[in-house]
This record gives sequence, C-alpha cells and structure tokens, in this order.
Amino acid sequence: MSDDQVEHVSGGVYSTEGKEFTRDTRYINDRIVAEPQGPDEWPAEPGRYRLIAARACPWANRAIIVRRLLGLEDAFSLGLPGPTHDADSWTFDLDPGGVDPVLGIHRLKDAYLKRFPDYPRGITVPAMVEIASGEVVTNDFAQLTEDFSTQWRPHQREGAPDLWPSEHADEQREVIQRIYTEVNNGVYRCGFAGSQEAYDAAFDRLWTALDWLEARLSTRRYLIGDTITEADVRLFTTLVRFDPVYHGHFKCNRSKLAELPALWGYARDLYQTPGFGDTVDFVQIKQHYYIVHRDLNPLGIVPKGPDLSGWLTEHGRAALGGRPFGDGTPPGPVRAGDEVPNPGVLTSPV
Repeated sequence: MSDDQVEHVSGGVYSTEGKEFTRDTRYINDRIVAEPQGPDEWPAEPGRYRLIAARACPWANRAIIVRRLLGLEDAFSLGLPGPTHDADSWTFDLDPGGVDPVLGIHRLKDAYLKRFPDYPRGITVPAMVEIASGEVVTNDFAQLTEDFSTQWRPHQREGAPDLWPSEHADEQREVIQRIYTEVNNGVYRCGFAGSQEAYDAAFDRLWTALDWLEARLSTRRYLIGDTITEADVRLFTTLVRFDPVYHGHFKCNRSKLAELPALWGYARDLYQTPGFGDTVDFVQIKQHYYIVHRDLNPLGIVPKGPDLSGWLTEHGRAALGGRPFGDGTPPGPVRAGDEVPNPGVLTSPV
C-alpha cells in the first residue's frame, strides 16, 4: 500500500492522493438471493450465513438495523467485532478468547482469505460469511441491505415493514444516492481531506446537502412517502454519529445536529423508534473513531462529551403525520445476545 493510502475500517481503503478523499468502492459483489441464477449468486437459506457487523461502523450499523426491523434474526446470526482493531483486520476481541463463537476465528480477515487467499483490499464490515465453509460471501454493504428486504422476504417476521416500496423506487434511489455521496461519504471527505482547499470544498459540499435535508424534513416526517424506508436507515447512521464524532473529529463543525431543528427532531424520532436507538452504542462509536484514527488523533484520547441525554427528549415529529411501519408493526424486544452492551442514553427499551 502506498504512502498516500491507508486502510479505513469503516469503508475499506481510501486515498488522499491529490489531497481529496476518495473511497475504494470495489467490493465483493456476490449476492445472496431467493433464486440463484449464476456462480456469483448464493441461496437465501436460513442458518447458512453469519452477518459480521461492528456496532461502531455506520455502514455495518445499517445492516444491524435492517436485520432487526425485518425480523431476520432467525434467518442469519450476528457476529460483533469490537470497536477497535489493528491495521490488518476487524477482530473479535469482545468474545471469550477473542474468537467468534460460530466461525471460530480471531480475525474477520481469516474469512476473506479462506475464499480469496490473495485478497488485496480492505477487510470491511458488514460482511456475510458462509458458516460451513468459513468463507466470506459478500461485503457489498449497499446491495446487502437491499437484498435483506427483497431476497429474504419469505424469512422476514410477520408485520415486517416494506423498506423499499415499489411506488417510490425511483425517488428512493435518487435520494439514497445523494445521501451516500454527499452525507454518508461527505463527512469522511471532510475528515480525511489532504489540503485546506480539499477540506473547504468538502465542507461546503456537505453542508449544501445537509441544508437540503433540513428543508426537506421540515415538512415531512420521513424522507420518502409517509413511512420509514431504507433511505431513513442510511441517513440515520450518519446523523447519530454527527455530534459525538463528525462535528469535532472530522471538522464538520458549521453547526451541531442539535442546532438543526428538523434534522435533530427527525434523528430523535428515529432513535426512539424500535430497531434504531436500540442498536446504537455511543461508547463503541467514539472508541472506534478516536482510537483507531491516529492520523487524526495521535494520542487516542476519547472525549467524554457531548451530553447525549437529548436523544430521549420529545421530538414533536408525529404532528407531521406518517406511519412509521406502514401496514406493518414494530419489531419486538431485542433478542438475547444482541443487546447493546453500552446503551448510553437508553435507560429502557425504546
């Protein structure tokens, strides 16, 4: 790996060559589908796979949320690496002996190398691993969660919401693409800018998008239609990390999330909805960013703030209407073993 590249745990490899952050988006594009048609498609069989998804990572957090919203806990198990790791791989340091109890491995990299002995790119989460072979199947985080909705439908819980409503498909893809490029990735573009000019451009680009979202959410409860969709999941995992991490650590500091009325209300509304806040571990989130990113925080000091108690305050968003789960129902209590070990501001199940 050249000097202008570093492994980044929340998205593979990035480059600051030319002073502008660029994410490596080359993932393992195999899919797990209901009716496989080719060698790069695997069958959606309950019990065959294990989802590896660190709570600290926003891309993995969305997979945990979608799995819970759809009630896929019985379809595939969940393995949880710790929030920090070495430069080589995510590791299972939260499990007894540092070994994943199902896969029997210390490092997620082992599952990648089991299938691709010369795998050249970053070891990323989320990843689906076939249990019997111990081989990684896919780490294409965007396709992964969409397939949870569309390809695992027979194995979803009764009352699972439709996170990809067909009547809004085109609009949702357009909104999701803008959120990904300008917000999900935009905060990293600020944090890892390699020059003042690159940072200034990234900062302005991010806040143009956040201002657009603030205006959009001032008159509607959710991003698409009147129900929660995957677009909301994808935005939420960035918003929930904004004040604890991105505002300071990534220098995205024009305003705090708590200073943006619509976005702050929207984020609290989702946080207090079953399936969202009960997957969030603020302790692990801060540990990951502040300890792992030594190029940005050389001493690895984790800040004690900010005050997170506001996440449980009244949001007032119900006045905008909307039906969170549409014709479906909320997920039940968090499954035993899937509980957040550091619930932070949550003092009772949301």
